[in-house]
Amino acid sequence: MTETAKAPKPPTKSPRRRAREFALQGLYQWRLNSNDMAAIEAHLHEMEGYAKSDRDFCIALVRGVIGASEELVALITPHLDRSFAELSPIEACILLIGTFELSRYPETPYRVIINEAIELAKSFGGSDGHKYVNGVLDKLALSERVLEVEAQRRSRGKS
Repeated sequence: MTETAKAPKPPTKSPRRRAREFALQGLYQWRLNSNDMAAIEAHLHEMEGYAKSDRDFCIALVRGVIGASEELVALITPHLDRSFAELSPIEACILLIGTFELSRYPETPYRVIINEAIELAKSFGGSDGHKYVNGVLDKLALSERVLEVEAQRRSRGKS
């Protein structure tokens, strides 16, 4: 054989996806070690690939989730099958990010937010964590994005 087989190149991640990944890592530090914002931001800036992320979005996610964590937990809790404290730290942080985006970024379609959360869970979480994240955020979207969810359901019904 004269040609060597090349592995397919993984798709390039968007700056927003990278931002969510870095935000997850920062929130994980906060959740496990109670790191403050200054320490988290300093660490994020030192991480490889951070410059390719949407840094403003990343910091908005980290600051927003930390600042509104009690409110976000209250929004998530009715959709959980156990207490928030019993969730794995990764799943908890992903759910906080997804809840923050669903409640604060109405310009981002809810399906995009949920799909991004699922991808984070597949990359960083346990083997079936993405299914749990999907189920919780789907339920949350029904209350946070009522009109958008209904419109999407109507449009799928007409197809």
